[in-house]
Amino acid sequence: MKPSTRLRQTLSPLRPILRRGERMVPGYLVVGTKRGGSTSLADWIAGHPEVSPCLSEKGTHYFDVNWTKGEAWFRSAYPKQAPGKRITGEASPYYMFHPEAPARIARTLPEVLLITCLRDPVARAWSHHAYEVAKGRETLGFEEALDAEPDRLAGEEGRLRSDPGYQSPHWRYHAYQRRGHYAAQILELQRHVGAERVLVVQSERLFADPKGQLAKVWDFLGLSPFVPDDLQPQNANRPYGSMPPHLITRLQTYYRPHNALLSTIEGVDVSWPEHEPN
Repeated sequence: MKPSTRLRQTLSPLRPILRRGERMVPGYLVVGTKRGGSTSLADWIAGHPEVSPCLSEKGTHYFDVNWTKGEAWFRSAYPKQAPGKRITGEASPYYMFHPEAPARIARTLPEVLLITCLRDPVARAWSHHAYEVAKGRETLGFEEALDAEPDRLAGEEGRLRSDPGYQSPHWRYHAYQRRGHYAAQILELQRHVGAERVLVVQSERLFADPKGQLAKVWDFLGLSPFVPDDLQPQNANRPYGSMPPHLITRLQTYYRPHNALLSTIEGVDVSWPEHEPN
């Protein structure tokens, strides 16, 4: 959803007028989803000539795993104002899923714009599992991991909410099904920052028509039209093989109510056909 003209007019006087040499305040965050195309989208945004990206190549992960390092540490990771640069930001696909991240973002960056990139949740879960196996963080097969997920995640959300320093490998790396609860995550982001500050991009459309989808992103961020030189997606060519048909059916059935709820959220336009993921 694009911020309204009234919103932009209201925000403009509140934004600090930075002089050259002063450190920029993040104006956007790509908040997820994991294995949903957010890496490619973040790289393309960072390549816009009016964007001055975070000094840390991988982002700060401040609002999820590095919250206890403090706001001064977070702000030090951003560049100083330079001619022609209008906005800075970063990406973390865990921001969308960490239960405390939306509230932390809203408190720290009350004017920030959030972008999500959503992929067919069935394909996303399959890709996510293959990624964790490749990283050495998963030893279970896909079906075993799906079966183990409820026990792995039990109590983890409460621990993350009650202890700012708590780290949960299961919640971060093994929530193959739960990460696909997009509607709940989008509504939580909107609740904290406002629906007009959240843009939802569909991953499949982004890669099928990157120029058209990026035009919406530039408009949302208030940037000039721009076409990156290299529009090749990152992390898109990993061989995942074919998911067993019974697991496709299982996950499609599981996600139907979540996808149905997502389709009712104003400003969200995504849809996925029920077919075997590539």
